[in-house]
Amino acid sequence: MNIAMIGTGYVGLVTGTCFAEFGHDVTCIDKVAEKIDALKNGEIPIYEPGLDVMVQQNAAEGRLHFTTDMAQAIPAADAVFIAVGTPTSRRGDGYADLTYIYAAAKELAPLLQDYTVVIDKSTVPVGTARQVERIIRETNPEANFDMASNPEFLREGAAINDFMRPDRVVIGVESPRAEQMLREIYKPLFRRDTPIVSTGIETAELTKYAANAFLAVKISFINEIAGICEVVGANVVDLAKAIGMDGRIGSKFLHPGPGYGGSCFPKDTLALMRIVQEYGENVHIVAAAVEVNAAQKARMVRKIRDMLGGSETGKTIAVLGLTFKPETDDMRDAPSLTILPALLEKGALIRAHDPQGMEEAQKLLPDDIQYVSSAYEAAEGADCVVLMTEWNQYRALDLERLHGLMRQPVFIDLRNVYEPEMMRRYGFSYTGVGRK
Repeated sequence: MNIAMIGTGYVGLVTGTCFAEFGHDVTCIDKVAEKIDALKNGEIPIYEPGLDVMVQQNAAEGRLHFTTDMAQAIPAADAVFIAVGTPTSRRGDGYADLTYIYAAAKELAPLLQDYTVVIDKSTVPVGTARQVERIIRETNPEANFDMASNPEFLREGAAINDFMRPDRVVIGVESPRAEQMLREIYKPLFRRDTPIVSTGIETAELTKYAANAFLAVKISFINEIAGICEVVGANVVDLAKAIGMDGRIGSKFLHPGPGYGGSCFPKDTLALMRIVQEYGENVHIVAAAVEVNAAQKARMVRKIRDMLGGSETGKTIAVLGLTFKPETDDMRDAPSLTILPALLEKGALIRAHDPQGMEEAQKLLPDDIQYVSSAYEAAEGADCVVLMTEWNQYRALDLERLHGLMRQPVFIDLRNVYEPEMMRRYGFSYTGVGRK
């Protein structure tokens, strides 16, 4: 099947490459010529484990193509996926910016020839597919197409596995022909008994927001419980394990930390709040989760300050990890973007290391942060170490060496990677999140 993928960002590139791996002929389209040139040369603009090899293999085998020209791909396409960015509006009101979605719709419309299914792959507010359909019909009244929604559920750092072995595939359609087309595209997953949830377009659009909002609520919930655990002397790690064994709750997303970030949860929770407000409704639980998430980052600043004796002024802080999660270079809404500037403002000196995120971090964090080549270089002469992101290479640090490098052996573990008793045996003054 011929597929055109508009957008070569995180979702578009992963999705297009995986469709090519299925055996489809896929052309990925992007306005940025430099990005397309790099992809043609096998250079990947994002860090996602395994993606570079898959792109190179499918391009070499002639199933994956890259272009800046829609006219090369749209006329022959059986399905056109729109996978452009929908960032939070620059107005600061929480709404999703749909500029790129609507621009893509207007540009692809006159290029449609034979019957085509146009699919929103981007995370978009309810009603967006209807607007895309309206734009296409107004631009090209003769177009023979159906509109559909097919939200993505990819985790950064595990996107290929998530695509190839998904919990489910959600398709929002209104015609049997469009549904059949999408089922044919995802046919390789049938052999793995992947559930296909076929529903209406509005339900599919809302499903992505609802899923991300629910997961954000779980994270904020356990972070609030972690705060209570610290006050009463309980252990949130044991508590989370116990409640996670309840089949009605489940153990995933019950890991306390410095707050959620990334490309989805922050913008999608805000967008959902704005969507329901337009209909005169409220999502009080989601709003509370957003508030708790912001408060959690402020709590982490206070935690660091307290461990430094009440003031960070003139203190050297070694920060391990900058991205919002491991196995990605994504810095969008990472807790470090809130926590580190607050420490710098009060006179802290920060040396930071991240296996993949330092290049992106330098674009977003204040210039006076020093970036170093290893965790141990960061720790030299430091008054404390802050483990911000749980990269694997930080899970087995040489603690004796680390202790010897530091001016003060203070270890602040915002991901609860290490056991308090072990850290004390190595002579560290240690604190985690939600534990004594």
